[in-house]
Amino acid sequence: MFTRAVSRLSRKRPPSEINDSDSKPSGSQSNLNGTTRWATSLENLLEDPEGVNRFREFLKREFSEENVLFWIACEEFKKIQDKKQMQTKANDIYMTFLSSKASYQVNVEGQSRLDESILEIPHPLMFQKLQDQIFNLMKYDSYSRFLKSDMFLKLKQAEEQEENSPDAQNAAKRVSRMYNT
Repeated sequence: MFTRAVSRLSRKRPPSEINDSDSKPSGSQSNLNGTTRWATSLENLLEDPEGVNRFREFLKREFSEENVLFWIACEEFKKIQDKKQMQTKANDIYMTFLSSKASYQVNVEGQSRLDESILEIPHPLMFQKLQDQIFNLMKYDSYSRFLKSDMFLKLKQAEEQEENSPDAQNAAKRVSRMYNT
């Protein structure tokens, strides 16, 4: 799902180049249009590649893009099976987001910061507590502002106009006629 995200981090590319287009919407929410689905929960937004991209744009404007990038990196990290690869990725995540010299340092509680020694014995959930902190920060702070932002409201309006356009209505009527004939 986010394989490219973490692999790009390990090549020291800027997080702005992360592309998570492999993710897919899930469940009953997949029949809703993008902005409607995104507005139901942060989880739904994070499952949609376009939602992640739009949220990242918003966070970038707020100077907090590192939060979603860290969350993505942690999600992919949990899927790694190979111990050597896990150690490499753990180090990349630590150096990119958690160390005092990190280029995209996330804002987590001081006592929750990992000591570098934990990198010697990595495990899939080693970043979970910090990831949960960042998720909650996004959910209760940035996400609600995103839903009220001009960016989101314009996207929602554009989707609604597209759905209500004469072309969309005519296409729906044509499809309906084809199946009712």
